[in-house]
Amino acid sequence: MKNIFFKEKNIDSKYKKNLISLFYAILAALLIRSFCYEPFSIPSGSMYPNLKVGDYLFVSKFSYGFSKHSLPFSIPIIPGRIFSKEPKRGEIVVFKTPEDNRTDYIKRVIGLPGDTIELKDNILYINEKKIEFEKISNEKYKSFDVSRIKEVLPNNLSYEVYEFEKTFVGLNTNNFNKIIIPEDKFFVLGDNRDNSQDSRFIGMIPRENLVGRAEIVLISFDTEIGSFFKIWTWFAALRKDRFIVSLLPKDEK
Repeated sequence: MKNIFFKEKNIDSKYKKNLISLFYAILAALLIRSFCYEPFSIPSGSMYPNLKVGDYLFVSKFSYGFSKHSLPFSIPIIPGRIFSKEPKRGEIVVFKTPEDNRTDYIKRVIGLPGDTIELKDNILYINEKKIEFEKISNEKYKSFDVSRIKEVLPNNLSYEVYEFEKTFVGLNTNNFNKIIIPEDKFFVLGDNRDNSQDSRFIGMIPRENLVGRAEIVLISFDTEIGSFFKIWTWFAALRKDRFIVSLLPKDEK
């Protein structure tokens, strides 16, 4: 009987240790996800050519400080925004859309608080000045003919965008009336300019809604061939040219 008692005690002790270890592992994962890096996947084509459907990327949560949206399910235990830092024009950010303060969107920051933003015939004007741009090539996005264009912002950070060769009837994405961005708000655009729900449609993004900065694409799968969740499709679906790809804009200085 004594041996049975000690065996049961040892089993209980191991069970408790395993539970404690599991608890600490979950806590560590939550802390890393909330305050360091969080993985995201891309479900739509609004950021082509720089982000593709099937990309798996990491977002730094500390780049702009922390708010309730840094935490899982946006638990409201962080008041406002702490350790706040300003995004740079040209950086790709993840944020909670102001439409519901719940859905994650990913776009590029174009306008900062106090900036004047205007879009005329596909050309960006920031603070009354036309930005530098250069056509790189003609390409295809799905069945659409697109121009690949390099844009250089006033801070000398550059990136490339898609512009459809033909405009959609009834949808004017080439022009946007001049606005002044209020304090603690940001103006964002998708890189796939004619196929993006961005500040032209959903409004400006409150500082508190920023989740983090997109840093790198870790790995990417062509979703028309396979996916990350189907191991047997990995080799065929893997985009070999999108392994550890930086998402930071290029410095033209």
